[in-house]
Amino acid sequence: MLYPSRLTQLTKDHTDVVAAILCGILLLLGWLTLHLGWVGLALLLLPAAYVIGGYESAREGLTTLFQEKELDVDLLMIVAALGAAGLGLWRREYFFIVDGATLILIFAVSGALEGYAMRRTERSIRSLMSLTADTARVQRHGQEQMIAVSALQVGDRVIVKPGELIPTDGVIQEGYSTLNQAPITGESMPVERTIGDPVFAGTLNGNGALNLIVHQPPESSLIQRVIRLVEQAQTETPPSQQFIERFERSYAKIIVIAGILLATLPPFLLGWSWETTIYRALIFLVVASPCALMAAIMPTLLSGIANGAKQGILFKDGAQLEMIGRVRAIAFDKTGTLTIGKPEVYKVIAAAGYAEADVLQVAAALESCSEHPLGDVIVQAAEGLHWSTATDVQAHPGQGIVGTYQGQTVTVGNSNFVSQSVTNMPETLLEAMQFLEQDGKTVVWVAQETQVVGLIAVADRLRPQVAEMIARLRRLGIEQIVMITGDNDRTAQSIAKTIGLDQVYADLLPEDKLHVIKRLQQQYQHVAMIGDGINDAPALAQASVGVAMGIAGSDVALETADIVLMSDRLEKLEQAITLSRRSQRVVKQNIVFAIGFIVLLLLANFAGNITLPLGVIGHEGSTVLVTLSGLRLLKG
Repeated sequence: MLYPSRLTQLTKDHTDVVAAILCGILLLLGWLTLHLGWVGLALLLLPAAYVIGGYESAREGLTTLFQEKELDVDLLMIVAALGAAGLGLWRREYFFIVDGATLILIFAVSGALEGYAMRRTERSIRSLMSLTADTARVQRHGQEQMIAVSALQVGDRVIVKPGELIPTDGVIQEGYSTLNQAPITGESMPVERTIGDPVFAGTLNGNGALNLIVHQPPESSLIQRVIRLVEQAQTETPPSQQFIERFERSYAKIIVIAGILLATLPPFLLGWSWETTIYRALIFLVVASPCALMAAIMPTLLSGIANGAKQGILFKDGAQLEMIGRVRAIAFDKTGTLTIGKPEVYKVIAAAGYAEADVLQVAAALESCSEHPLGDVIVQAAEGLHWSTATDVQAHPGQGIVGTYQGQTVTVGNSNFVSQSVTNMPETLLEAMQFLEQDGKTVVWVAQETQVVGLIAVADRLRPQVAEMIARLRRLGIEQIVMITGDNDRTAQSIAKTIGLDQVYADLLPEDKLHVIKRLQQQYQHVAMIGDGINDAPALAQASVGVAMGIAGSDVALETADIVLMSDRLEKLEQAITLSRRSQRVVKQNIVFAIGFIVLLLLANFAGNITLPLGVIGHEGSTVLVTLSGLRLLKG
């Protein structure tokens, strides 16, 4: 049988399949020789079938017995098979030995089938490994050369030709192309990338040649982090499976005790013969074993993890796949999560006598000398316009910047700073500023000499369809959806009103975010936190489920979170919750089916309507069916 403790072994090779085939051949030959009356040869072939087909289960069962002082179902199966063989030798009815060998064979075939099913799940997840290139083409010392990806260093220039895999994370220095990022982010459409854009290892380059600069070690690339998280997901056992494993150990002891009682009491209490008693006790050991129950959870959860990986949702372990479907409240960070995280010019308003282009030209002339993030945004917005860099530039931190442009003094900054340099602030622009600031925009004033040229509103753009995503989360039954942010309350409230959040917690430090999550947990128990920055890490760790943005997320956020949205698409959160709830439905269906089949087989055994081979077929067949049921999550 396939249990979590044997997952690694079964996925390494196909010895389970070979053992099952050899066991089947030996069983068939033993059965034929018995029919032909060649008992001596049959007594050589059938024990060989026992050894080859049952070796692994016997080894697992004895290891558990002697090292952990526990019984498991592997040992129960072997005991039942050996009991059938012993009964056959005692009564010289050698076809009982065939029954025991049939038990071993079906047990081995079942394990091989489950092993195949689990290897399929693992292949689906580990297909990520094939996305990593072994070599990279670099420009060193004026020459192109191929080197191992592991030998790349920060600062290396990597050349990627059309149709090649991107070998490592980097930033484009030269070139333009479209990239297929589906294996990494789950995006179905190719995306355009050009100078200054980041690219990720494992994505497929389109028709353009690219020159990249390596900005982090290859082992820190996004795909390598994904692979490490996948490996972690497969080694950690979710709480439901831990409960089932603990239950199995206690259950096995109960079955052994009940088996001993059934093998000794019926002749005295029910008048059964000893042969019937022992035979029924052996069937009881087989059909009462919780193999199907043990297979009810892990195949389903691993299939769900594989399904999520294909959609760009990375679950770090099965526990988080279980938990995300139970959340009743969700807290979102703002910058980089609900918003893109990159401010842009929202609106330009020119004063009387000036054009919008004049406002941008004058502002960009100064801001090109500034290190302020908003300065970069304004300079980018002025691309394509004709302007020259200002001179005698002097920054006033927290207020603005002053310089000389085309022989005139220019001032760019907040309203208080600019008002000190001009004769008057136009009333229409003051009203516009008030409206824009109430809407959460940052307003930059631009003045030339003593006249206001205009103002520029800068804002961090909301991610597309955020409001629709929030509405869909409510339809899924999420009771409370809030924002926790370090940004000012005015901006946060404006965004919350736009997208329909229940509550806003603003002006928060990282420890404040953690305390908000704790308060939400007191009220709603299961709370998810979605964030992307280092300041979100404490809250991500405290939440029942921490969800990080895979592209925009900091390394600390990615390491702390339980789930990663690889494409930074918040709508994937809804898919994660839906997948979790679907997996839980399948798990519950599997458990009900497994328990029901065990009860049915037990009743048939006590009614005397079932033989050992039929009991084995029913028991092992239900296990295979439960495993295959779990694999339904691989689709869709």
